[in-house]
Amino acid sequence: MIAFATEVFEVARKGDAAMLDALLAKGLPPNLRNDKGDSLVMLASYHGHADAVRVLLQHKADPNLRNDNGQSPIAGAAFKGYKPVIETLLEHGADVEGASPDGRTALMIAAMFNRVEIVEYLIARGANPDARDKGGFSARDAAEKMGAPDTAARLAQAASTHTRPSDV
Repeated sequence: MIAFATEVFEVARKGDAAMLDALLAKGLPPNLRNDKGDSLVMLASYHGHADAVRVLLQHKADPNLRNDNGQSPIAGAAFKGYKPVIETLLEHGADVEGASPDGRTALMIAAMFNRVEIVEYLIARGANPDARDKGGFSARDAAEKMGAPDTAARLAQAASTHTRPSDV
């Protein structure tokens, strides 16, 4: 059984959507997790396989299932720079913030690595550019700290145009 589970997790890592679909159709639990708490969605997301993520979500996998470190699939995809995976997750109900226990959001992670296209997409989908992690840092702060000038500038622009509910 352990060998089979190991093979299944490798199928998700490699993004074999057809094999995942066949296994899920035969009763594989869509929220199966490995010894680190990584779900099949997390593994497919982190390795950039939007088609595999889509198949898993169509079989009712949880797009927000966090691993044992509290990391979400959307945050993993933001870290690696996989916009098609992020789009797929959001189309299937993932939380746009995808915050970890320390409050770090997917937007903060994308900003840190100067992923302008992902930052713009997450903001357009409702990510809060003013959110702060437990240390009090915003996405813009994270971008500036990591030397990511393009996302820092984009987030400065977003902050000047972002309307808070209390401002309305």
